[in-house]
Amino acid sequence: MSKPNVLVLGGCGFIGRHLVDHLVANDLAGRIKVVDKTPPLMAWLNSRHTQAFADARVEFASANLINPTSCQNAFRMEEEGGEEEEKKRAQTVGGSWDYVINCAAETKPGQTDPVYQEGILKLSLNCATEAVKCKAKRYLELSTGSMCSDEKVPQKEDCPIEPWTMVGKYKAKVEQELIAIKDLPYTILRLPICYGVGDRKGLTPRIIIAGIYKHLGETMKLLWTGTMKMNVVHVEDVCGSIWELLQTDRTLHETINVCDDSDATQGLISELLADMFAIKIDYWGVTMSNMTKLDMAGAIEEINDRHLGPWAELCQRDGVQNTPLTPYMDQELLFQKHLHLSNEKLKSYGYKLRRPRITRELLEEIVQDFIDMGHFPRTLLG
Repeated sequence: MSKPNVLVLGGCGFIGRHLVDHLVANDLAGRIKVVDKTPPLMAWLNSRHTQAFADARVEFASANLINPTSCQNAFRMEEEGGEEEEKKRAQTVGGSWDYVINCAAETKPGQTDPVYQEGILKLSLNCATEAVKCKAKRYLELSTGSMCSDEKVPQKEDCPIEPWTMVGKYKAKVEQELIAIKDLPYTILRLPICYGVGDRKGLTPRIIIAGIYKHLGETMKLLWTGTMKMNVVHVEDVCGSIWELLQTDRTLHETINVCDDSDATQGLISELLADMFAIKIDYWGVTMSNMTKLDMAGAIEEINDRHLGPWAELCQRDGVQNTPLTPYMDQELLFQKHLHLSNEKLKSYGYKLRRPRITRELLEEIVQDFIDMGHFPRTLLG
């Protein structure tokens, strides 16, 4: 039985690169086409992911998926075999991608509405439209769990849609539009904070900040309280669930939360970091934190300024010449909002979590990989 052909959009990003590695390592796909605007050589891939991208089954195409023509070309498949000119003549649009997995989106916080309008909504609709044209068997869209904040009750997939981030606002629009596209065999996965090797935007800024407080010899003091919900999922479970959920028609036209069992809070994550870097942690509390709302932008700027200098010193001290890592945190990430998801529906399909709970070891794995690549000050760990 032939293995499915898979198109991974945004495949050089954090989740995309892990998905490519997952497909290669487990011999799941016949052909894997990776599409991204950033080429692999410029994507800060580690040695494992570089090896996965070099596999004979993997091909890369550069494309700007916001542009309809570029997106159409991204879905193009060259027939295998024959001379190069023969292959060019044999190009066809669509018809052969079994699974189209959209990991592409503008996820950087603090951008303007037009940036997200194009980089999330327009991009996803272009991709979904092409998936219908090429008669893809399945189309999977990665979305966000930042749809509804509730401290007490884990939010299910039918929760009220009240996103508190710009990414959430536009992902909610994408979800509504996908449902309305005729003949689109979609599945939507909503993710909390995704972490794992290669993560630069999820938990890594907090890891860096904890390391900075080790360097400063000071207590790390955080906004709000330790009870604030910050649910997480390991990238291995995102990739594992993507594949497993595509293997059953029960997940067609469904929206599914992919979240671990940690029920993680700011306190739990901070305790792991405190243990990892041997630092003390404290909280400003609700009353003091609310005072920052009077000038949230100014307060966050002050916090970031306090961290950026010591980070530069640490990198210089340890000979880290060039790094994509930064302790900078956008104010959206520091709102008093609870990212609190139920994974009951995910488990109802029989999915078993590979990394059910976040641990110090899993966080150290992230740091060690960055150290091996020369992106993180070596002396901070240990």
